[in-house]
Amino acid sequence: MPLDYPIHRRTLPNGLRVVVSPDHTVPNVTVNLWVGVGSRHESPGRTGFAHLFEHLMFQGSKNVPSGEHFEALMAQGGRLNATTWFDRTNYFETVPKGAVELALWLEADRHGHLLDAVTQENLDNQRDVVKEEKRQRYDNQPYGNALIDVYAATFPQGHPYHHPTIGSMEDLDAASLADVHAFFRAHYGPDNTVLTLCGDITPEHGFELVERHFGPLPASAEPRRENHPQLEPLAQPVRVERRESVPNDRLHIAFRLPVDETDEFLAAAVALDAIGGLSTSRLVRRLVRRDQIALGAHATAWGFVDGASLGFVVLDVAPGQDPDAVEAAFVEELTAFLAGGPTAVELEASLAQSERSWLSALASQEERADAISHHLLLHDDPEVVNTHLDRLQDVTAEQVLAAARRWLQPQSRAVVAYLSAPADDEAVGDVAEDSAGDSDAGANEEEVA
Repeated sequence: MPLDYPIHRRTLPNGLRVVVSPDHTVPNVTVNLWVGVGSRHESPGRTGFAHLFEHLMFQGSKNVPSGEHFEALMAQGGRLNATTWFDRTNYFETVPKGAVELALWLEADRHGHLLDAVTQENLDNQRDVVKEEKRQRYDNQPYGNALIDVYAATFPQGHPYHHPTIGSMEDLDAASLADVHAFFRAHYGPDNTVLTLCGDITPEHGFELVERHFGPLPASAEPRRENHPQLEPLAQPVRVERRESVPNDRLHIAFRLPVDETDEFLAAAVALDAIGGLSTSRLVRRLVRRDQIALGAHATAWGFVDGASLGFVVLDVAPGQDPDAVEAAFVEELTAFLAGGPTAVELEASLAQSERSWLSALASQEERADAISHHLLLHDDPEVVNTHLDRLQDVTAEQVLAAARRWLQPQSRAVVAYLSAPADDEAVGDVAEDSAGDSDAGANEEEVA
């Protein structure tokens, strides 16, 4: 695939890794930072800190009053936000090219001097904001806590991906100002951050501006621990049931997968597409169109780096249908796939869909900058934006079948079933585990803010 987005890379003496990717089609520049801290870096009793800091980073820093980061860039016509996930926290803004230096100055001030503004008042205020976010996005949404149960059922207690990004509200309530300051010092430093400039800027000018504003910041992050070893598939099925007032019964069927950016992960992702990720996939053809026992079927793979990734299928059960029968039909289709692998048409469709999605993402300057930062931080390879499709096209039917047989066996599934109950019934949850303590199903929280 003849992709050739320019990648100019440099590392500052303080450890900050920088990429400038010129694109002069529009007079804008995206400033995209990824910090190597997400919920997987949190300790027991200290969950939710990574997401909390995503909020605190907009509450002022040494030279910027609370709220003025947003105001200053929006006044220049910029747009900006931030997100938190298991493996990272990222901050991004797209601004007219004349406002790039302002954006970099603002970012350097909060990345280097945030704690000047993290007072007890600000901490208490943002704790309340996070609690309200949890109520709105999770507690008061149908199926809102389903992914929390999926993580807890799929990954063992103590594993980095067992608890969700939003964390425990009890942990946040118990956090002292000193705890929060210590977390920032441990993780926020130029030596644990990557910065991508993508847009109407030359490499020389981009590196000069970054050096001017980020160069004086000292290397300060604690050394990174080694990633956990690869988790094996679940030995036996795990099941979690919740009875709540939901529009329809829904099954979430999850599997442990290989870590991201491995050939085996790519092959497993292609398998999930063929099984349930496309409009022409097996689950859609049988469960939705032919038998009409499901309203919808969806499958996806999320790549993580710390010892496991996650693949899952979501099945919306049609009214009046038995969820157990839907799950049995899923197992039949999965078993048939494991017997013969993808057909030539299924492989071609899955690869075409992946190619379309990748090219569509890279067409956006903002998403391209995000992909560069992603692969620089987590894989030390920003050139993935140019090479990913070549690797994808090398995936064979034999590799897909081998990956499916290794990672997508029916006995390796974790099922989280949200079953409808009368609105006035109290929600109940039951956990049935056939494995010997390999997984713990709890009720934490997940979030991408």
